[in-house]
Amino acid sequence: MRLSILDQAPISNGKTANEALAASIKLAQTGDDLGYTRYWIAEHHDLPGLACPAPDLILGMIGAQTSRIRIGAGAVLLPHYKPFNVAERYNMLATLFSDRIDLGIGRAPGGSAEASIALSGDFLKQVNQFSDSIDEVLGFLHNSFPKDHMYSKIKPSPVPTYSPEPWLLGTSEKSAILAAEKGLPYVYGHFMSDADGPSIVKHYTKKHSETIVTVSVICAETTDKANELALSSQLWSLQRAKGEGSGRIPSVEEAKAYSFSDEEKETIRKMERKMIIGDPKEVKKQLEQQQLLYQVDEFMLVTITHSYEARQKSYELIAKEILADK
Repeated sequence: MRLSILDQAPISNGKTANEALAASIKLAQTGDDLGYTRYWIAEHHDLPGLACPAPDLILGMIGAQTSRIRIGAGAVLLPHYKPFNVAERYNMLATLFSDRIDLGIGRAPGGSAEASIALSGDFLKQVNQFSDSIDEVLGFLHNSFPKDHMYSKIKPSPVPTYSPEPWLLGTSEKSAILAAEKGLPYVYGHFMSDADGPSIVKHYTKKHSETIVTVSVICAETTDKANELALSSQLWSLQRAKGEGSGRIPSVEEAKAYSFSDEEKETIRKMERKMIIGDPKEVKKQLEQQQLLYQVDEFMLVTITHSYEARQKSYELIAKEILADK
């Protein structure tokens, strides 16, 4: 089993965006040292609890401070951008950090309707052109436009020796079908979807084999400690859904002091069914169960805790349990 990291660059209560991004860089370095396959950072806009609107900028810093791990976006929200500009930026990264760059592509807005309008104007129009935009990105990355096409005359310079590896991210059968049609490797967001993930991935893998499943994981020395850590991220999700709180990750103490309604308790129980929470052996067991369900070789782990140290420790414990002998 290969393991990778998905980082949303969460900002905890009492912390700054600067501290959140510094923790992201440290997490990537840890992944590099411990044998994780990839480190991807997500793109979000005008969300007070998430610090990264521009993955390519921080990836330049992370690439310079790591040596082995593949790094990339999870994902570039393509409807906000012109494909040529995306290809230029990731070709630049691939030139700097040869054969280590992944380009995850997604169609989500990553923020409010107002933020989307500020970024790209008519976002829905761009979403409707998503398939064509993917074709353009691939055309630029692979220099594959027909000779009579206007874009065959330009290149997204610098052109690296090893092109960025494009992936399509999604949470639905529609995205899996699109990935198959484009011949792209696929990343399924298990942690974000209530759909029948194994069925969706199976539909994709009938034609293609390169698939990653992204899961929410919190690991600690004991399962009781892991459940305690998870409570703050669960409260954060509840507050975000209701537009309450600061938008930042509450502390465990804040979560313990919160008075959960019966409806909120039921929502948390539903969240827990989508999460992997436990000590290292329990996390390994649950990941192996997911591997049997999904029939994939790589999982990308997203971990949200108030404490950056606890998040770091979670990845370290999992690596020691699963990756140590590799």
